[in-house]
Amino acid sequence: MSVDLDMMITGGVVLCMLALLALSRYGADLIIMGALTALLVFGVIDASQAIQGFANPAVLTVGLLYVVACGMRETGAIQLISAKLMGNARTERSARIRLVIPVAFLSAFANNTPIVASFMPMVTSFSKRTGIPVSRLLMPLSFAAILGGLTTLIGTSTTLVVAGLLIEKRKVVSEAGLDPESIPLFGFFTVTPVGLAMAIIGCTYVALFGGALLPKSASKGEQAGDRREYTANLRVETDSPVVNRTVEAAGLRHLPGLFLARIERGDETITAVGPDQMIHANDVLVFVGALESVVDLQTRKGLVPTGLEKEQFTGYRPSQRLIEAVISAGSPLVGRTIRAAGIRSRYDAVVVAVHRHGHRIEGKIGDIKLRAGDTLLLEGGNDFAAKFRDSSEFYLVSELEDAPSPRYERALLAIGILIAFVLLVSIGLPGIFEANQAMIAAMIAAGLMIATRCCTGPQARRAVDFQVLAVIGGAFGIGAAMQSSGLAPLMAEWMVGAVEPLRAMSPMLGKLGLMAAVYLTTVLFTTFITNNAAAVLVFPIAIDAAEHAQMELLPIAVLVAMASSAEFTTPIGYQTNLMVAGPGGYRWMDYARFGGPLTIVMGIVAIGVVASGVLG
Repeated sequence: MSVDLDMMITGGVVLCMLALLALSRYGADLIIMGALTALLVFGVIDASQAIQGFANPAVLTVGLLYVVACGMRETGAIQLISAKLMGNARTERSARIRLVIPVAFLSAFANNTPIVASFMPMVTSFSKRTGIPVSRLLMPLSFAAILGGLTTLIGTSTTLVVAGLLIEKRKVVSEAGLDPESIPLFGFFTVTPVGLAMAIIGCTYVALFGGALLPKSASKGEQAGDRREYTANLRVETDSPVVNRTVEAAGLRHLPGLFLARIERGDETITAVGPDQMIHANDVLVFVGALESVVDLQTRKGLVPTGLEKEQFTGYRPSQRLIEAVISAGSPLVGRTIRAAGIRSRYDAVVVAVHRHGHRIEGKIGDIKLRAGDTLLLEGGNDFAAKFRDSSEFYLVSELEDAPSPRYERALLAIGILIAFVLLVSIGLPGIFEANQAMIAAMIAAGLMIATRCCTGPQARRAVDFQVLAVIGGAFGIGAAMQSSGLAPLMAEWMVGAVEPLRAMSPMLGKLGLMAAVYLTTVLFTTFITNNAAAVLVFPIAIDAAEHAQMELLPIAVLVAMASSAEFTTPIGYQTNLMVAGPGGYRWMDYARFGGPLTIVMGIVAIGVVASGVLG
């Protein structure tokens, strides 16, 4: 195949794009959109080809799935599922195992990026409470989410992107007057045989070898100086799941970094609370422990600050925030009890917990006489921090990231919507073209999440990662340029030629060689650029190579989808790896040491399962 000007321009633009992405100095969305603009200006592609990716059902589906995951997060459905499966892990290995299983399971049915975003605060606070280094948990969190996402069509945006590329390929074939049925389409469980094998073996690796290969840097929670002991009073609501259960059965015993000091029941105070002590409605539970533990406990269903009266409590409080405020020496609160200080009327806030450096505070929280230097954990409005940050009444005002209360009463509804969405995608919608099923089902599910108030409109808009959508949509246009310029077919010829000696020895060796070449090329692309961009760029090369070698297209497409997600050696290969890099304190070598062997094993498993013929 001869090289013409368009091919040279496309090759130069792609090389520059890859170099800039590898340097990581600019956002991937800016680089890819810049490359797309250059190809448009040079006339390699026209406007319709440049924007075709943004109208692709896969891109729209990815955006809608962020809204579905938002509904799961805002209702506390993810926390409820993870709490059931994680339990109260007490050792590092058990914590890792209990983390990996629910994350991988959830990532199979909801986009894995929002799953990791939802779990990160919980894992970080768990690390601070228990002293288990966060570096021993966050990388397994990311890897488990990636592995779980490999098992279904909607688990990762990359599989959806490859599914969308097959749809585009079918359209091109149909317009050329050829049989569109020759191009396979992804169903909900098409990738499951390969992805499930990879997930089981990969999660086993993460659970068993994490102790030896993960960095052992200390977490903040291990430093005694970082711990501050708070006293918190939480009232048991009548609909709380802990009502009429023992302390042990309610999961309030052996809490990491926290203990139940006493129970106040009317005029009675129960001290030295035992595991068999029954909990009644309207009991006030007095906990003593670390801030993170108090915040986590306060978000549990049916436990509310005593400052919230029943007529004021609505369960879901999206406009409220948790704030730490240190009382100044000149504050009017000094010398007054919490009950007499009128904190609700003065600050429109309620006291969740109190910390007094070096002292354990006794008595009811309303009877605590405040002193200068006391730290209050408050639940206040969105504007509290801005209003009182410069006030002379507080030395310091700091807003915490945690929301005070998920909408637990709608958690089962959110889970039901997710299950219905999965069923719609997997079973099919009557009268709807197969290629659009995932998008339409996602649109219905996202609309139901908002309509049923599992999440609000503003929350849904904030949940969508438009940078990811820009990368995917722009990469579609670059892939079209590689195809129309002839660059992709040329590279496909090179790939087939490279494995021709193996093909001459044995057709099976030639088949395995081409599969390995496709997988390795995709992994290398993913190592330097984003996974979605890698899938889009390698796809036309891989499909042309398969057609040239007269191989079935479905196995090659599945390998591209798997390889573009299963890259664990760098933080930039997958978005969730980058998300945990900073909080986990990871260096590049940490990913190479723990993720390098996993990447190799996953390649062997993927190629082996695909070559066995399970895809039909």
